[in-house]
Amino acid sequence: MALGLELGGTITGEHGVGVLKREWLARELGPVGVELQRGIKQVFDPLGLLNPGKLF
Repeated sequence: MALGLELGGTITGEHGVGVLKREWLARELGPVGVELQRGIKQVFDPLGLLNPGKLF
């Protein structure tokens, strides 16, 4: 994953990011990107029912 990010790639796939890639996604997106994604999730899942306990 480190090499992929170094080369300008992403750690994500078509099905998203699991718990093991949580830290890597934060590195890829940065703090602003993480907050943006959390805000988007909040719009569509205000009660936190979808994927509880996950990053987004």
